[in-house]
Amino acid sequence: MRQVKRVMESQAIGRSKGGLSTKIHTQCNALGNPTDFYLTEGQIHDLIGSDYFLEDLQADALLADKAYDADERVIQKLEIQGKEAVIPPKKN
Repeated sequence: MRQVKRVMESQAIGRSKGGLSTKIHTQCNALGNPTDFYLTEGQIHDLIGSDYFLEDLQADALLADKAYDADERVIQKLEIQGKEAVIPPKKN
């Protein structure tokens, strides 16, 4: 069973309540066409995808959902790079 676990980790397959799953984090251009993607296990938080994409972001603005409303990990990085964050705030 130990061997299976290593194979699943290398293929970005994780366990969640619904079973085995994978998250596809996608970067798109202004027209909505995918330009890059990053795979993680299904139970991994969306901010892991932001860490991957924010380093080399070529756009002037980032349009993202509420999961990316994180000051230190997303918004401050964008401000340092001189980019605009278009992210709806979380309710809390």
